[in-house]
Amino acid sequence: MGEPVARAEKEAESLCDARSPLGRPGRPMDRRSALFVGFVGAVGVLGALFAAFLVVRAAEVLVLMLIAFFVAVGLHPAVTWLTRRGLRHALATTVVTLGMVVVVAGFLTATVVPLVDQADQLAVRLRELAGTARDGDSLLGRLNRQLDLERQLTGLVSGGAGMRAAVEAVTGTFLVLVLSVYFLADFQRIRTTLYRLVPARRRPRAILIGDQIYARIGAYLLGNVVVSLVSGLVTFTCLVAFGVPYALFLAIVVAVLDLVPVLGTLVAAVAVAAVALTVSVPVCVGVLAVLGAYKVIEDYVLLPKVIGRAVSVPAVVTVVAVVLGGVLAGVAGALVSVPVAAALLLVLREVSVPWLDRS
Repeated sequence: MGEPVARAEKEAESLCDARSPLGRPGRPMDRRSALFVGFVGAVGVLGALFAAFLVVRAAEVLVLMLIAFFVAVGLHPAVTWLTRRGLRHALATTVVTLGMVVVVAGFLTATVVPLVDQADQLAVRLRELAGTARDGDSLLGRLNRQLDLERQLTGLVSGGAGMRAAVEAVTGTFLVLVLSVYFLADFQRIRTTLYRLVPARRRPRAILIGDQIYARIGAYLLGNVVVSLVSGLVTFTCLVAFGVPYALFLAIVVAVLDLVPVLGTLVAAVAVAAVALTVSVPVCVGVLAVLGAYKVIEDYVLLPKVIGRAVSVPAVVTVVAVVLGGVLAGVAGALVSVPVAAALLLVLREVSVPWLDRS
């Protein structure tokens, strides 16, 4: 009964050699047979449905993984720069990772205490505004009747939703940092694996386009972070000069929101104007004038100088990408929408358009 298996084992030993330890592949199946076509079609449909199910169930985690990969792509040029100057890849990755950890830890250490204090003060102020909203004769009272401001202000300072949001933000940030380190350490292996998925005759062209996409994503992410830090510094200086309270808290909010093109700037301007209005109307107008002037300088001077033409995305595509990214994946989707749009535009211009012109 075991004789057929024994014969197969002996034949397997004869097929095994140093160059092909698992034996050489046999003849390929007839891809035109009805059985093969039907089986592959059924497996393809089931695989697509299962993949869609997994994407829907793990959408939040997948977005965080995408952000972590983009962070690794943004940091990889620093690793390449160190390796070209004599450091081994593992040591260069360690240096860049430690640098990122030191910067994040230093920023948190320097800002967390005053940030918490100002956030608590702002929460107290919001409670006072919620009480003022009950006065039906005031402007805030009339707005309260129309917009239900009291309930919204009370919700902002209530512990449950705010605490959950804070915990989710901290957990998501920690996960992104950890995944970024792993992606950065294995970036070359990931890059090679992705290119191996492309047919051999198209692989050189895919490498050129893929490396260009990596360069664009890296330039955009690093440039956007630098510009956002400058935006936060300008906001902090402006608010301190005008005597607006919670300057550090608002400056960090502006710096974070400035990472999101278009929509982030509008939301940040509304938040700063609302707090500045509690001081006086002239102060609010002055703050908006200064920040508006800086925004013009940022759009027409800083962004072209820092990011340059690495990410050339038309304005209408930027707005559409940010809106779609925000709707599909929230703030995280809006953050990565522009580099994704830049990558898609590059693929369309270099692959799809020439193919359509030849067809």
